Amino acid sequence: MTTQQLPSRTTPDPHHDAPAAPGRLLRLVAAAPKRTLLAVFLFVLVAGFFGGPVAGQLESGGGFTTANADSVRAVERISGATGRAATAGVVLLVDTPGGVAADSDRIAEVTAQLAAEPGVVDVTSPTTTRGSPAGLVSTDGTQVLVLATLDAAADEDAVGEDVIDTFDGQDDVAVGGSAVVGVQLGSTIGEDLGRAEMMAFPILLLLSLLFFRGRAAVLPLVVGATTVLGTFLVISGINQLYGMSVFALNLVIGLGLGLAIDYTLFLVTRYREELGRQGATLGALTTTMRSAGRTVAFSATTVAVALAALTVFPLGFIKSMGLAGAVVAVVAAVAALVVSPALFALWGAELARKESATPEEKGRWYRLSHAVMRRPGAVAVATGVVMLALAAPALRAEWTPVDSSVIPTDKSARTVADATESSFGGTGGSPVLVAVEASDPAAVTTYTDQVAALPGVVAAADPVQLDATTWQLDLVASGDPEGAAARQLVQEARDVSVPGVDALVGGGAAEFIDQQDAIGSRLPLAAGLVIGLTLLVLWLMTGSVVLPVKAVIMNGLTVAASLGVLTFIYQDGRLTGLLGYTPNGGIEPTDFLITATLIFALSTDYGVFLLGRIKELRDGGLGERESVAVGVQRTGAVVTAAAILLAVAIGAFSTSSISFIQQIGVATAFGVLVDAFIVRSLLVPALMGLLGKYNWWAPMPLRRLHDRIGVTER
Repeated sequence: MTTQQLPSRTTPDPHHDAPAAPGRLLRLVAAAPKRTLLAVFLFVLVAGFFGGPVAGQLESGGGFTTANADSVRAVERISGATGRAATAGVVLLVDTPGGVAADSDRIAEVTAQLAAEPGVVDVTSPTTTRGSPAGLVSTDGTQVLVLATLDAAADEDAVGEDVIDTFDGQDDVAVGGSAVVGVQLGSTIGEDLGRAEMMAFPILLLLSLLFFRGRAAVLPLVVGATTVLGTFLVISGINQLYGMSVFALNLVIGLGLGLAIDYTLFLVTRYREELGRQGATLGALTTTMRSAGRTVAFSATTVAVALAALTVFPLGFIKSMGLAGAVVAVVAAVAALVVSPALFALWGAELARKESATPEEKGRWYRLSHAVMRRPGAVAVATGVVMLALAAPALRAEWTPVDSSVIPTDKSARTVADATESSFGGTGGSPVLVAVEASDPAAVTTYTDQVAALPGVVAAADPVQLDATTWQLDLVASGDPEGAAARQLVQEARDVSVPGVDALVGGGAAEFIDQQDAIGSRLPLAAGLVIGLTLLVLWLMTGSVVLPVKAVIMNGLTVAASLGVLTFIYQDGRLTGLLGYTPNGGIEPTDFLITATLIFALSTDYGVFLLGRIKELRDGGLGERESVAVGVQRTGAVVTAAAILLAVAIGAFSTSSISFIQQIGVATAFGVLVDAFIVRSLLVPALMGLLGKYNWWAPMPLRRLHDRIGVTER
């Protein structure tokens, strides 16, 4: 008994072009397109009213560590024992050109102003420190630091805003610290979004006029606005249940506009084909929505499930981006599948475009595909070598944490951070801190002695008793507070074990280690979900097990090439003048996870466009290679145009003054362009030409299952 089957080519059906009966929803939209568009307009107004202010509701900081990580629990233990934050939340940099003694009155005035801020419980400055103020005075004596510790229950953002307002206009004072960083990053996101919109919209409008032609150019604008505002509305609702990161708004706008344009371009192109065959009839609309509409639904599903897989990571930043990406993919598809047929029904023949009389066999994409399939092995190998060469720099990728280099250089928090590191030896930064809980002071002394003797310790302060059973121990490691030496010290300190002592190690280096552990613990599950769900959706669409596996492999090549570009540019510190970022010698890992998943999803998106058309043609009776060539001919221009438009929309991230947001834009724009112009144009036809009918192979049990549950156009 055979256990596998190669599907034979379907005999051409003389009724293949006969339109299927339209669904009820499509009949309603076609019968009342103006009412449909009015309903969409009212929805946009409501979404804009309730969802528009979402930027001010989202969290502006955090999300890079898990709530139950040792580093987080260490800070919480200290805060619980003292009622105040474990480290300084506000750091002021005060100019003292005459020296500390000469400018003591000014230092005292600034100290008093800061102490009066709501939420501040303690202020340390050279005028309040007994004895030597070492560490609070710069090496040349021309600047001093004033540090404020916040109440544990204080709202950091509110304190940060108050401090910024209080010292606004005082040119000799620069405000910084974690409370100020959160506020300034939040405002920067708003500024970046406005700049990206101002830059991307005119370009997208011109390109839409070029690619869509005529009144069809209105479609992506309507669908794009509906998508973005609709997603804002949904995110506002999600934010009531789960605190979303403000950084997700960058993804909503870039991906929302990109997918809206992609989906409408694909639908318009197919409707124009059907106008030529059937005229401005209900049949043309029905055929379009049952073929191209089905493909759009599959495409949105692949993008949504891939990005939704990011929610398995216990990090707020990644989870927020995954939720936002999944929502925007679904909203974009719904908007395109509602708005497009309404406008098709309303405008009908006015959307027709004068098509070239050149037969498909003369088209450049058709000729390119046959040229590739004449030497499929050579083209596949050459294309693979190019992709691997692009990916090669990724082999030396280094992971680095989010640090002060992500703060834009024009913000006062960045000025304070840079001065702290260069002129104060890192005072006011995040030391390696240990929160010790023990009932026996002698055990604490034993633990302190063992930790202080570790080879990575440069200096160790005496333990400070915070309450009856809690002590704080501050350690100093050589080099960067979050560098390799500090991370090694964290690992060594966590390995020290003393009976009766429960020690939690915190600080920047510990947070980065805990972040890496959280990512590593969920990475196999997330990768399995992305790959498994992509295989499932593509199998449901094609009935093949070969095509989904090939798609996953090619998507992996595209992701690797994009990581190579990130390494080549950002890790190596290239194009700093053009992109305006500060290199820190590596790539932020959460940033790369989001970028990799996004590129994987969009690569599948374009694969669905192409494979859906090839399958339709093959099912209609065309030969193996002919269906590939005609499919590429009919989708080549659409896919490349869509890639260019999406690269502009999401590439607008590259204008962000926050480097890890910038990296998402650069890598994703590069990835979609490489996928459209190299993978879909060369590698796909080469591999399909090599495998021929085996592209559609599936084991007999899966073939029978697909025949029962697979989604078809008929």
